[in-house]
Amino acid sequence: MTSKNNPFADHLFIEPFLGEVPKINATAFIAKSAAIIGAVEIGEDCSIWHHTTLRGDANYIQIGKGTNIQDNSVVHIDSAKFPTRIGDYVTIGHSAIIHACTLHSYCFIGMGATIMDGAVVDSYAMVAAGALVTPGKQVPKGELWAGSPAKKMRDLTSQEFKMIETSAARYVEVGKAAKLGLGAAPFSHFSVKPIP
Repeated sequence: MTSKNNPFADHLFIEPFLGEVPKINATAFIAKSAAIIGAVEIGEDCSIWHHTTLRGDANYIQIGKGTNIQDNSVVHIDSAKFPTRIGDYVTIGHSAIIHACTLHSYCFIGMGATIMDGAVVDSYAMVAAGALVTPGKQVPKGELWAGSPAKKMRDLTSQEFKMIETSAARYVEVGKAAKLGLGAAPFSHFSVKPIP
């Protein structure tokens, strides 16, 4: 594709793998240092942040709309059995590892968490920072899981349910700001605090 009809032509690390080419919605923000390889599909209004890797080399990665995958995260697959499926409006914190698992819409993955092969995180479930969700585990709706290996710590509060939605909405706006600058304003979920 030429740069005229490919909004991501200037991204050095978006590349095919054995003929599988990433499919990225034109509304998504992809940081120029992000690496997206092979059978990866990214929906509208997603944001993929700096030094994040999504590698769909021997299975596929599918991401719905409005999801954010923050800096230094890794998303990969299992070549024999499991793709990685990520739903709509999912927040994935910095340096998370998402491997061959399913994250349903409106779930929240904390910074540095690891979700392993065949695991499922339900909608409106939360995995704490640094947690390890071991292979095949399911994190049910309305629960906070933490620890290594992760287990239920408690039920989510009503404020945390709302925070999951607000976090996703904020990152949609931040991604648009990163992509379009002030042309994406007005912003209702965040504001910039300049250096004093």
